[in-house]
Amino acid sequence: MDRELYGREAVLDESGLAARLTGLTPYGFASAGYEHGDDPPVTVFTGGRGMGKTALLKQVRNAYRGGTPLALLDCAHIEPPLDHGPGWNPLTGALAELAVQLSPRIHSARPVEFPRLALGLAAVAVTGWSQDDDDRARRDLQRLGPVLATVDEAKGAAGTWVSKVLAKLAATAAETTAPVAGLLAEATVETVLEEVFGRYQRKSKAWYGMYRNAGGRGELGLHQLAVDFELGGRRREEAEGFLVGALVEDVRRAYTGLTRRGTRRGRPLVLLDNAHLPLGRRLIEPILRDRSAGRRDQLVLVASSRERDHEGLRRATRARLPEVAHRAPCPRGPDITSGILAVELTPLSAAHARAVFDRYDPAGRAPADLSRAVHRLTAGRPLGVALLGRAAGEVPAAGRGALTPGALLDLTVELREDAPAVPVADTLLGELLPPGLRPDAAAVLAAAHDEESARVLARTRLRGASVEGDMALLVRDALRADGWPEGGGHFVADPLLRALLLHRLRFHDDAPAYAAWRAVHETLHRHHGPGPTPYRLRQELALGRTEEAVTTLRLEFPGPDVLGWLARLRLIASAPYPREKGRTGPDPRRATALGEDPGGPLPEGLDADGTALHLGLRRLLHAVWLLTDPLALPDDDVIDKLVHELRQLSGRHLTGTSTLWDAATHWPKDIRAWRSPAVPPGREDGV
Repeated sequence: MDRELYGREAVLDESGLAARLTGLTPYGFASAGYEHGDDPPVTVFTGGRGMGKTALLKQVRNAYRGGTPLALLDCAHIEPPLDHGPGWNPLTGALAELAVQLSPRIHSARPVEFPRLALGLAAVAVTGWSQDDDDRARRDLQRLGPVLATVDEAKGAAGTWVSKVLAKLAATAAETTAPVAGLLAEATVETVLEEVFGRYQRKSKAWYGMYRNAGGRGELGLHQLAVDFELGGRRREEAEGFLVGALVEDVRRAYTGLTRRGTRRGRPLVLLDNAHLPLGRRLIEPILRDRSAGRRDQLVLVASSRERDHEGLRRATRARLPEVAHRAPCPRGPDITSGILAVELTPLSAAHARAVFDRYDPAGRAPADLSRAVHRLTAGRPLGVALLGRAAGEVPAAGRGALTPGALLDLTVELREDAPAVPVADTLLGELLPPGLRPDAAAVLAAAHDEESARVLARTRLRGASVEGDMALLVRDALRADGWPEGGGHFVADPLLRALLLHRLRFHDDAPAYAAWRAVHETLHRHHGPGPTPYRLRQELALGRTEEAVTTLRLEFPGPDVLGWLARLRLIASAPYPREKGRTGPDPRRATALGEDPGGPLPEGLDADGTALHLGLRRLLHAVWLLTDPLALPDDDVIDKLVHELRQLSGRHLTGTSTLWDAATHWPKDIRAWRSPAVPPGREDGV
C-alpha cells in the first residue's frame, strides 16, 4: 500500500520530474514527453536524515512497478553472503541484485536479459580459487544462478553447469603450476557459454573485446578483466567500471536491438538509496564517465544522498524540489559530474503538516494548533511529521484533546499490524541519530549549550565512554558529518533531535527522581557558577527551581540595558522543562503565568512595590518559558498575560519604556507566527 507523500508532487505528478525522465506517467504508464532527449541526467535527491529520501524512492518504485523495468537498491545494505570468496564484493553483489530486479517481464514487453553482465560476473566469481576450497567455489558459482537465469531461466536455475565448471577448473589447475585468475576465468566463461547461453546470446562475449588490452577479442577481454579484478587498486576499479558498463549495455540492447524496436515504451529505472556511500559512487561514476564521452544509454538513474555537498556533486546542476515540477534543465559541461541534477528535498510546509494530521485525525479531535506545533518542532522534517501524526491518530478520540508535542513523544505507535507498538521518541531517535553514536552519551551532551559546556559534561559524566578521545568532540564531528545544523545556543542545534535526546535523558532513568537528568543539569549549574549568569539560571529552571531567576531579573530590571535584560529573560526561559511523563491536565507553568498559582513564597524584606514587581516577573518568566517551549502548545490566555506584564513593566522603567512596549507589541506576534521572540523586538530574524 502506498504511503501518502506530501510536498513531493514535483516528482510524482503526471507531468512531474519522474514522468519527464522515464517518458511514462506514474501508475497509468501513459506516454509522456522526454525533457532531456537521449541524454537524461543522473538525478540525485539530497537531504538530511528524516527528509523523506527513502520514502520518495519507494514511492517512485511503486508508481512505476510493472510499467517499466525497475530496480531499487540501498547502497547501505548490501549483505555479504556467508563464506564468500574474493570474487564477491559489494559492487558485484549490487550488480547481480540490480540485474535480477530489472529482469522480470513488464507491461507488454519481454524480460530484459543480462548476458554481458553474467559473463563478467562469472569471470571474476572464482578469483583466488584453489582445489582446497572447492566448496567455497561451488557456493560462489551457485550465487550466479539468478543472473544466469535472466539469460536462460531453466538452465541458469538448474545449477548442473556448476559441477561442469568445477571440473574444468580442476583440470585447468592441474595443467599449470601457477593458476591465475585469467585462466580460471576462461574456464568458467567457456563452460557457462556452452551450458547456459544460446547461439545468439554467445555473441555477447564480443562486447568484452573493448576491454583494456583485449584487441577486439572477447575471451581475452574477460581474461584481462579477471586479472585486473584480482590485482585490486586502480586495476580493480577499471574492471568494476566495465562490469557496470556491462549492465548498462545489456539494458541498452534490450531497448535498441532489432527485435525490440518499437516494443518498449518509456525508459527503465534504477533507484539507488544512500548513494553518497562509496558503493553509490562506484555504481554511478562509470555511467557518468561513459555519458560524458558521448555514449548514450536508456537508463534513468535516480539516487539519494544525505550529503548535499558530497564531492561527487561538485559540478552538478542544483535545484530545490519545487523548482523541478515543470522543468529541470541540466546543461552538460566538461566535468563528468555536470551530468548530475541534484534536487534538494524541501521541508514540508505547515499546510502539509495539517494534511498529515487530518489524515490520521479526520474528525479533528486533536487541538487545532497541534499540527503547527509539530511542524515547528520537526522543522517540517517529513519523518517526524508523519510519525507524530500517526501517533496522534492512534490515541483514543476522547484523549486527543489534551495532546501536545511533548505528550506525543511519550506515546507508542503501531507501525505494523504484525508487530507490537514501539515508543515514538526511541523510534524517531533511532532513525535520526548518526550510526555509531551512543544514544545515552549523546543525550547527556544535548543538555549543553556550546562545545565548552559539552566537554565539561564529557569529562565529568562520560568518563570512559570512549577510548578514542573527547566524547563531546566525537559527537560534534559525527553530527557535523551527518549534515546537522550547528549553533543557535545549543550544542545539538536541531530542535527535534535535541528534544528526542533530552527525552531520553529525562525518562530513560529507572530512578523515579530523574537522577540522570538532575546530575547532568547540576553539573552544568556548577560549571556556570558561582554568580547568577543567564546560563546558570537556565539550569535552575531545568532543575525546576525558578526563584533565583526571578530575583535576579528583578534586581537587574532597573538597569539601563533593557535590550540586554530582555535577551537574558529569553535565554533563561529557553531552558528545557522538567516534564513528568504521563502527567495529565494543564501545564503547571500556565497557572503561575496567569497568577492562579502564586508559585511559591516571596523573598523577605520586599516592600509593596518590590512585591508587585517580583510577582509580575514571576508570571512573565513562566509565560515566556511556556510560550517558547517547542513541546508545548500556544495559549491565548497566557499570551494576553504576557502582553499585560510587559506593558506594566514599560510603565515602571525610567528609560526603557519604549523598548518594553515594543516587546509587548511584537513578542505576541512572533509567538503566534511560531517564531522565537526577537531581540530587539520587531526584528523577524531576532539576534
